[in-house]
Amino acid sequence: MEYIILSIIGLIAGVMSGMFGIGGGVVIVPFLVTFGGMGIKSANGTSLAALLLPVGILAVIAYKKENLINLKAGLLIALGLATGVAFGSMLALDLPVEILKRLYGGFLIFVSYRFLVLPYRRKKREMTELITAEEKEGKFWQFLLLGLVAGVMSGLFGIGGGVVIVPLLCTIFHFEQRKAAGTSLAALLLPVGLPGVIIYNQAGELSFLSALPVALGLLVGALGGARLAIGLKPALVKRLYGVFLLVIGIIFIFQG
Repeated sequence: MEYIILSIIGLIAGVMSGMFGIGGGVVIVPFLVTFGGMGIKSANGTSLAALLLPVGILAVIAYKKENLINLKAGLLIALGLATGVAFGSMLALDLPVEILKRLYGGFLIFVSYRFLVLPYRRKKREMTELITAEEKEGKFWQFLLLGLVAGVMSGLFGIGGGVVIVPLLCTIFHFEQRKAAGTSLAALLLPVGLPGVIIYNQAGELSFLSALPVALGLLVGALGGARLAIGLKPALVKRLYGVFLLVIGIIFIFQG
């Protein structure tokens, strides 16, 4: 029964991953804490382990067919992710659990604010420009820095990093939402969380047996989420993403 629950958690996280370009950890961690009875640090480690496998490969293929991936940006972001995740993991292990949960919840609410509130504080013309602005080329060090920041967050909160990557690609580089999601998933295909997995494992905060069924659920769910996102309007995907992050953020603040 436990493995069925873990597989369902992975499946739900996979759908969210494919839709929004996130690794899935932003769903896996709170679900493992709430329904799996894990401590947040163990949930972080288990989430990073589940995300080591290229679980988003089917979703990436779907995005690639629609020309919704920037491979150059994805590779540079992946390099930054692998560098930053070790620092974030060490920081998380040193923080009290209650503080870690509230930091996570506050972070998610801030990101949701950028997707739900800011566009409505602009005039209609400005809002249209925000959604349809021409994509910026971006310098290599900018994508590298983006990946580094996402890597620190990844290790700190057990997320793949997409929850940081996607909104920054949209707001700073003017990526269209679906292309940001595809590029993020491409960056997360590589085992960028390995340094974090090693650190959590050494600290005894990792369950590989729990990570496997979660990873299998992710693999199946990501393709369905990607196909769903590709068929939706970019503005609608942005709003759905914002609502999703807001709900998860509130849950974590109250759990803290």
